[in-house]
Amino acid sequence: MPAHSSSKPTIVRVAVPSPLRQSFDYLLPDEGIRVAPGARVRVPFGRRELTGVVVAVDHDSTVSPEKLKPLLALLDEEPLIPPHLLSLWQWAAQYYQHPIGEVMHTLMPAGLRSKGNATVKRRKSDTILPPLTPDQPPELNQEQRSAVAAIDASQGKFTCFLLDGVTGSGKTEVYLQAIGRTLELKRQALVLVPEISLTPQTLARFRQRFDVPVAVMHSGLTPRQRLNAWLEAAQGSADIIIGTRSAIFTPLARPGLIIIDEEHDNSFKQQDGFRYSARDLGVMRARREKRPIILGSATPSLESLHNARSGRYTHLHLTMRAGQAQMPRYILVDTNNQRLADGFSDALLDGIRAHLQRGNQVLIFINRRGFAPVLQCQDCGWTAECRHCDARMTLHRFPPHLRCHHCERRDPVNQHCPDCQGKNLYAAGAGTERCEAALQQIFKETPVIRVDRDATRRKDELDNLLTRINQGDPCILVGTQMLAKGHHFPGVTLVGVLDADSGLFSADFRGQEFMAQLLIQVAGRAGRAEQAGEVMIQTRHSTHQNLQTLVTQGYHALAEQLLTERQSVGMPPFGHLAMIRAEAIDALAPARFLDQICQSARQLITSNGLQNTIEVNGPFPAPMERRANRFRQQLLLRSNSRSALQHLLGELCISLDGQNSGRKVRWSIDVDPQDMI
Repeated sequence: MPAHSSSKPTIVRVAVPSPLRQSFDYLLPDEGIRVAPGARVRVPFGRRELTGVVVAVDHDSTVSPEKLKPLLALLDEEPLIPPHLLSLWQWAAQYYQHPIGEVMHTLMPAGLRSKGNATVKRRKSDTILPPLTPDQPPELNQEQRSAVAAIDASQGKFTCFLLDGVTGSGKTEVYLQAIGRTLELKRQALVLVPEISLTPQTLARFRQRFDVPVAVMHSGLTPRQRLNAWLEAAQGSADIIIGTRSAIFTPLARPGLIIIDEEHDNSFKQQDGFRYSARDLGVMRARREKRPIILGSATPSLESLHNARSGRYTHLHLTMRAGQAQMPRYILVDTNNQRLADGFSDALLDGIRAHLQRGNQVLIFINRRGFAPVLQCQDCGWTAECRHCDARMTLHRFPPHLRCHHCERRDPVNQHCPDCQGKNLYAAGAGTERCEAALQQIFKETPVIRVDRDATRRKDELDNLLTRINQGDPCILVGTQMLAKGHHFPGVTLVGVLDADSGLFSADFRGQEFMAQLLIQVAGRAGRAEQAGEVMIQTRHSTHQNLQTLVTQGYHALAEQLLTERQSVGMPPFGHLAMIRAEAIDALAPARFLDQICQSARQLITSNGLQNTIEVNGPFPAPMERRANRFRQQLLLRSNSRSALQHLLGELCISLDGQNSGRKVRWSIDVDPQDMI
């Protein structure tokens, strides 16, 4: 925008990467320079020079002009962030109670956070993939046709769709056909997936269908690759953008459609720094861009189900599996009073044997990496524990070491007990490595393929494993929830779950919801082709009411029960939460810090007449009080009014910023926390 003609100097308001919750005013050094909100500028900040984002241009400032410093440089002639997104990210900074400068720093790729030019550059080594001959869309069933028609009718206006489809029901095909219509209208589509591991297969599926440029954004790329993708989306040269959580910040030159696949997944919530929800920001973004958004899942979050039930979202149902595939049969295996062989019951081993003999594949799910979760001395009772966390060290065999999965501390495995010097050390429990070794010993003629974070650390290793699995030869897959999310394994007819009990008694009020989602998602890998599938779930609590409801009546029946429970106690989605977390090396400092905040909160609640609107709980220790050698405490705020809670948090932030003890204590605010641990 052109500079204003006025006798007053032009003031440029800039968000710089700083923990201070404000923007800063600078003078425009030359009134002939064109500067607009959304452009990057170089500014002096204390003794440093920083790159910031212009958030406003004005002629008035609370600071007298003679005290203002001039801009050092204008880095972008045209704004990188369009006005509606700039406004949304400012709103997000306020809603999630995070400094605006750090928010702007987060949403830009690393290549734009300094003086870098906003231009696409490719190295000679970068490979440009040829366009493939597009596949023809398959025939849709009636439910899929209805879903596609509803989405098509919303093109060009805001509607939030909850695409609620059982595993294997063809949700991806609905996405593809909705994207096809978006491309016909010369608009772009933004697709978010929860994990990097899902990006290659999603990319392959989309390239198989569409002969258009596709940009990919995730943390596994180099900074230059991420910057290129960001710019290609912003400039309109990429028609489809596929990415993980942070891709929601990518500007689109021709916005048309947003898709959040596996919308229930906790990976869409950032757990540190700027603690945003990509799913929720996606809905807000679609509203501002007046475009449709699809939230897809076989196990929708209770928040999304509540929004669909109340009419805020349009509820689309896919109740049948695509093609000839049928839903799998569930079998609860009661392991009480059973002697398990490395975690396996006789019934599960018999089931594995039967499915392999029919030439099929088997998936074994255990959400625990390593060989064993506990290394213990049977002479004196010593247990290998992390010196920096309230957690046990996990025994790994390849290579042999003890590792804390919370702080990543590693220790060697000694041949004797460090307390009594005895050699009677026992590895208790089972992880993926132990399951892999046991199955290799029992089924010597069958390949056993382990898929977890340790087995897929190297580049392309996961792709190679998935390619091997999809060849369809009989094999046993052993893995964590990396295998549970969205993968299509036509050869898998049996899924075995080794321990279904951990989520039944979680300290997190969302534990039952997360347990149900994980079980249904991993179970959904079975029987996705013509052959029927089975799911065998080992449990010591086979009569637990919620587990029985899940396997006999399905996810939605359990979700209704959980929603009723949540409503009775005013928990989300019927109430609103914010968690203030504090941690320090001093064991007492976090509690003292939060005690002061608690007193301030109660005073503000009283002075604003909100005694019946906002409830303060704590401070109390985090479920894992010590992690990475820092002690952690939490303060929970709950309210039936989102606006009242936001008002209180805004005033509390002023108090938090002014706390002297805060210099020794790290603290953060988590609005709408997904993980209470």
